[in-house]
Amino acid sequence: MDWSRDLKPAAGADGAEILRYERQRSSIDVNALSTHLFGKVYLERLARVSGILQKDKIFSKANQANLSRPDRYVLGLARGKRMRQLMDEHGWDNDDLLMAEYLIDDILPYHLHMSLFAAAMKEQCSEEQRQYWQPKIDSWEIIGAYAQTELGHGSNVRGIECEARWDPATKEFVIHSPSLTASKWWNGTLGRTATHAVVVAQLMLPVGKDGSGQTRYESKGPRPFIVQVRDPKTHLPPESIIVGDINAKYGYAPMDNAYCLFRFHRVPHSALLARYASLNPETGVYTRPKNPNSVYGQLTRGRAFIVLNARLVIARAVTVAVRYLSIRRQFRDQDSHDSSAPEMPVLDYSTVQIRILPLLATAFALHYSGSAMWSLYERTRAQNSLESDNAQLAELHTTSAGLKSLATDLAANSVETCRRAMGGHGFGGGTGLIQLNNDYLAKPTVEGDNWMITQQVSRFLIKKVAEQTANPDRVVQSPTEQNLKSYLSNRDGQPHFDVLGDDASIVEAFRWRTSWLAYKAYEAREVQKRPWNSILIALHKLSRAYSQSILIENFFDATRKSDLRREDAEVLKALFRLFSFYTIDAEAREFQTSSGVRPEVLDTLPDRILSLMEQIRPHAVRLVDSFALPDFLLDSAMGRYDGRVYEDLFYRAHVINPLNKLTVNPDYRSEEIVKGGLGVKQVLAKL
Repeated sequence: MDWSRDLKPAAGADGAEILRYERQRSSIDVNALSTHLFGKVYLERLARVSGILQKDKIFSKANQANLSRPDRYVLGLARGKRMRQLMDEHGWDNDDLLMAEYLIDDILPYHLHMSLFAAAMKEQCSEEQRQYWQPKIDSWEIIGAYAQTELGHGSNVRGIECEARWDPATKEFVIHSPSLTASKWWNGTLGRTATHAVVVAQLMLPVGKDGSGQTRYESKGPRPFIVQVRDPKTHLPPESIIVGDINAKYGYAPMDNAYCLFRFHRVPHSALLARYASLNPETGVYTRPKNPNSVYGQLTRGRAFIVLNARLVIARAVTVAVRYLSIRRQFRDQDSHDSSAPEMPVLDYSTVQIRILPLLATAFALHYSGSAMWSLYERTRAQNSLESDNAQLAELHTTSAGLKSLATDLAANSVETCRRAMGGHGFGGGTGLIQLNNDYLAKPTVEGDNWMITQQVSRFLIKKVAEQTANPDRVVQSPTEQNLKSYLSNRDGQPHFDVLGDDASIVEAFRWRTSWLAYKAYEAREVQKRPWNSILIALHKLSRAYSQSILIENFFDATRKSDLRREDAEVLKALFRLFSFYTIDAEAREFQTSSGVRPEVLDTLPDRILSLMEQIRPHAVRLVDSFALPDFLLDSAMGRYDGRVYEDLFYRAHVINPLNKLTVNPDYRSEEIVKGGLGVKQVLAKL
């Protein structure tokens, strides 16, 4: 008889009652705020797709954390197939399918087919190629991957070793990996699942003979090719391709990240994706892209999506932390003289608030910048601006690199910060954050290492300062150029912006600091001629300042254009100020040295931050409710909406944990490991 079923949490520890109280003490209209953030269409889709998935046992998350990695891959494959079947059964569109993948919250082996492969083919194919391949991609007749990164090269795409040599006699390209480090590596979906891949290889064209009569080749740079890597019937690769899974990694257990080597593998002329560059098969004449930067259109799209996703990662971590820390009690108020006073909610401690509430504000900051960046990409893409060399493309690429670096750092750090703030239980599986934490660790590296890609931002800003310095009267073409022009016209002044009394001045202080750092970088590189490597750390700081300024500008614009009720809008402004002041306080030296903020103002920021956290604290639970994260997605005992934390933690340990279904034999003198079953020989067989 399981008498534990009759036990309840102690008095004062009933999470359901506590969260009811927390929601009653705030007047925030959660539905209105959710609609403001995500829109009605998104919220309707979220509810509709979530309802369908929860009825299907294959999407149950109860025991997936206890499975081996091969079992996780098999489960991921089964889930991906079922998800695609549901698309047919319910008439889902692509947005419904992406919502399902988001809610399943387990990287599926089909993920790169749906995302990077499909987007790359859409972006890089000629119209004729698109008409042929798109139906096969949409119907999942083929499953694709994107093979760019290699064992020896990642961020430096121009340095990849894989070659595609043109053979004019047969009118074929010969794909070849000349060394071990030329092996494709990390390419998701390719390891065991994909039938095809977009393979990025150095396009090598013949340019005559050398002294020994051997054909000489000249590289035209990396270009994308569509390559079939497995037979559609046997699902086995040809002898000229070696491909497989790279083995275990930090997260993404169901994803088959690949290694892939080619040995003189021949593909037809049509394999070269020819939207931006082409090769005449009859004459061998190569047509270059109109704009070399156009090949980075897909990379920019990927970074834009990563920035948009980062705010949901922070939202998840903060939702779990806020709900649990509102319920959890630890020690009574040290200033209370009543020995019978109840213990304090952990979220009432300022040392906890300073870790959690600025992250809550950060989620909102990333939301507005992520939305703005995605809209800018879509507008640019619709106007075909990715094909022309203009200021909009340059600024978009720069913004995507800087924000990707900053946003993924903020999001990755937020999960660990929230976990630690939750104390002992934060170390357990009941947080629902273990898989999120492990999986998200990839993001500061993929689509460009977070430290390496900030060079793109700084190089762009140094160039803009140089242009403005050489020609102060030139017509500016972007907000960044306007900010730099304003700084250069007034850089000898002492602006000391009124950040405490005027929200618009906060924006100006961030712009001024960025321009000041950009000018210092320009002086170091262009005037003092310092080596690039000697200023890289300063350039990284410049990129962060530039990206923080963008977050501040977009957040401020949202507070001015808000369609919320006055009470809700005031809380949004408090979140904006908390994010701003917290960031200024962390970067105080730069704001002071640039003359953007007075030292005495900086000294008052800790008290202002404390006051803002006190103002936001009563609304914390309703604010995280507005992120509209269903329990099915969170899979968290500690972050569940109804607050039944302790009941769920015990249930997960006592009822559904498969380890507790085993009765073991701990006697070291016995070969038996599990009573009535597993022995040492069986254990060895599994190793």
